[in-house]
Amino acid sequence: MDAFKSLTGPAAPLRMSNVDTDMIIPKQFLKTTERTGLSKGLFYELKTNADGSDNPDFVLNQDAYKDANILVAGANFGCGSSREHAPWALLDQGIKCVIAPSFADIFYNNCFKNGILPITLPQAQIDRLMDEARGGNHIFTVDLENMQITLPEGETIPFDLDGTRRNNLLEGLDDIGLTLQSESHISDFEARRKLTTPWLETAG
Repeated sequence: MDAFKSLTGPAAPLRMSNVDTDMIIPKQFLKTTERTGLSKGLFYELKTNADGSDNPDFVLNQDAYKDANILVAGANFGCGSSREHAPWALLDQGIKCVIAPSFADIFYNNCFKNGILPITLPQAQIDRLMDEARGGNHIFTVDLENMQITLPEGETIPFDLDGTRRNNLLEGLDDIGLTLQSESHISDFEARRKLTTPWLETAG
């Protein structure tokens, strides 16, 4: 997993609450375990018209936001079923940070496991970010090391994050990476077990 330290780029405003995981990536795109190619299904029903053409009113179809790597969203983002394809699709689109008033727990946890930074802020500050993102200059900087968001005119908004999760993102550590940090201890345990319980090593 890539480390997350600081991110600068366009912020896209998605002024919708209760965006569930089926809205983030519909069920027909869940047939793969690959993490690439999923951006085509991201927000499919929002960004695509019934005839298959692009919906020009959807924010990520607009030229100003096509390369957005920060998403400012409404409350309860990521609710619904627990599909890991949702953060995969966001990452495949290039979105590495989602800022919202609240998140569904499973989606929130899955973000950290995949290198996405979910930031929770009060609604008043979300409204402020939405307005900034809708402006002509919508380049934000999200600084995880200093835990602050810098707006185009230099204003900074601090945010809080659990220390362990912050450290894991800064170091690029997912669950596997955390386990591998104890690789020497695991190897020592396996070596001792071979000596003390050799019958467990019998080939099946």
